This record gives sequence, structure tokens and C-alpha cells, in this order.
Amino acid sequence: MFSLPTVQFTDEQEQFRLEVRAFLQEHLAKGTFKTKCDSWLSGSDPAFSKLIGEQGWIGLTWPKKYGGQERSTIDRYILTEEFLAVGAPVAAHWFADRQTGPLLMRFGTEEQREFFLPKIVKGECYFGIGLSEPNSGSDLASVKTRAEKVDGGWIINGSKTWTSNAHDAHYAVTLIRTEPLGEKKHDGLSQLIIDLHAEGVTIVPIKYLTGEHHFNEVFFDNVFVPDNMVVGTLGNGWKQGLAELAFERSGPERILSTFPLLDELIAGLKRQGDAAGMKEASKVLSRLWGLRNLSIGVAKVLEEGGEVAIPAALVKSIGTKFEQSIPEITRLLVRTYPRLEAERRIDRFMAESTLHAPGFTIRGGTSEVLYGMVAKGVVGQ
Repeated sequence: MFSLPTVQFTDEQEQFRLEVRAFLQEHLAKGTFKTKCDSWLSGSDPAFSKLIGEQGWIGLTWPKKYGGQERSTIDRYILTEEFLAVGAPVAAHWFADRQTGPLLMRFGTEEQREFFLPKIVKGECYFGIGLSEPNSGSDLASVKTRAEKVDGGWIINGSKTWTSNAHDAHYAVTLIRTEPLGEKKHDGLSQLIIDLHAEGVTIVPIKYLTGEHHFNEVFFDNVFVPDNMVVGTLGNGWKQGLAELAFERSGPERILSTFPLLDELIAGLKRQGDAAGMKEASKVLSRLWGLRNLSIGVAKVLEEGGEVAIPAALVKSIGTKFEQSIPEITRLLVRTYPRLEAERRIDRFMAESTLHAPGFTIRGGTSEVLYGMVAKGVVGQ
């Protein structure tokens, strides 16, 4: 089994929370952005990301020599919580901040760090993550996008799908087969940084039935990638990718995607004096509090350099069920008329949460795959 530490916020951290909250409330009042559910994936606003960069809040934990603040992982957790609680549009820089930066600091070259990290910190450089493929499903190691070695670099052919915000991103860290498929399909995979504006790259939107767009298909047709854009060691892409996923699966975004709806529900129940409804809502809040403590514990272990693959998978799998339960609980407690263009906040949040909820079980690893990871990890111990 595993254990996670209990984290107590310091006075300085609570003051930082108030600073972030004041910034967000100021820009809400100005109309800089509008609260929405699932904002970390579907709320892409490059202009707002640049505002956050100006505050020094992208790459918060990174070394100062790359533009970071060298603050703690818990400080970043607080920052992320506040963004998600108010439904701020942070999707443009999200993957670069959450995954690409830590990946480059652990496995990248100094040349890569000096080139990319300062741009990410300023909110001027965005990354997509090139993982899923049309015929791979949850079997990620079966990817067929391939790289052929040529003088000075690699020629890439293949495609990726469900690539979030590729249409706004400048680059994508992409899992590619650099060696022929052998007996062990996890071998021979590498991570390459691909310029999404390079010749031979085609990005095709995958739109929701509502017309919303953040997923994409990305096609590579003889795309040249120079040698200096290989991340880490050739053939080590699978292990590097697993390390990267630890940052993806355990954060507060796995429990707070539908928080604006829950917050609006509770506010409405209070206004109505609905004691029975508040009793049911309190059960939801207790589940959220428990999940939050798990998530913060994982963040602390990450800060200390510990192994979190199994607890991160657990947080993500339980968090998925929790997030998906919020629209159903709301439906049972109050009457809503879900529409994306609705004037009432609860109606709009209900529509956003209901339409986005099916995707929660896929992104970051399907629930079935995560259950398998947790079971194998526990049995293995």
C-alpha cells in the first residue's frame, strides 16, 4: 500500500491565495473573462495567459534562471485551485506549464530549457501533447507514427488524435516510434518536439456537437525535426512519458472541472433556504474535501521527488467519478434549463458540465486502464 502526507498551508501560502483570488476577482469584474466549467481544457485565451505570465504565475516552481519563481509545489497547487474554482480560461498555457516544463527540466537538454522555458513563463509559447492515435485506443504503446533518421534530424510521418488545443499551440511533445516494432512494443519509442507550424503539419479540428473546439487531429507528412528537438534518450520515450503523466493525473483539475456548477448549486440552495438540499450537498463537499487532501498529498510527494504513479492514478480515477456526479446531483436537487447561451449561470454551467463530462473518463487515461494500474500496483507490493 501507499501513504500520503498531510499538508498544512502556511500563513504565507494563505496570503498568496488571497493575492491570486483578488487578481481573478478584479478581472472577472472587468469582464476580462467569464466563468465556465472545464476551463483548463476548453478555456483557451492566449491574451489571458499572457496576463498570467506577467504576474509570474506560469512556471511558478521553475528555476529563476529560466524565468521561474522557485516557489513550492504547494504554492502552485494553491494557484491552480484558485484558477479552477473561478473557471478562468487557462487552457492555452496549461500543458506547457503542467507537463512540458517539468519534462524538459528532467530529461531535456540545456539548449532546450534555455530556448523554451523563458517563453513558456511569459505566456508566449504553448504546447500540445501528441499521444493518442486513431487506431491505438487505450493501447498507447501501439502508436505507429514513425521517425526515419536523415542527415541532421528525423522525418516524421503519421498522425495524432484528440490533441487538445493544437490549433493554439506552437509545439507538441510527440511520442513517436524511432525504431522498428519489436517483441516489446514499449521499446523503440521516443519523444520529439515538433513545430506545429512546420511544413507538412496539418491540424484538423474535431468539434463537439455544440460547435465547441479544443480537440484536433494532427497529421505529419514528411515533417522534418532536427536532432536537437529529441527529448531525453532515444528509445526511452515510454518511461519518460509515464513520468510526465504523474503531473497530469493528480492535480486539482481532476476534481474541480465542474466546481463552478457545484458552487452555484450551493449558493442557490442557500438563497432558497433549502435545508434538505444543503444536507445532500454537504455529502458532496465531504467527498471533495477527501479527494482534495489526496491530491495535495500527491503534490507534496512530487515536490520531494517521490514515486506517485499509483496514487496519481487513484486520484484521477476517483476524481473522474466525482466530477461526473455533479451534474446528476444538481439535476436531482434543483430545476435547471441547460443551455450554453443561458443567462442563468447554473443553466449554463449545467450545460457545460453535462456536455464535457463524458470526456473526463478518457483524458489522462481511461478509468479502466487506471483501475488496472492501481490493482497491479497494490498486488505488486
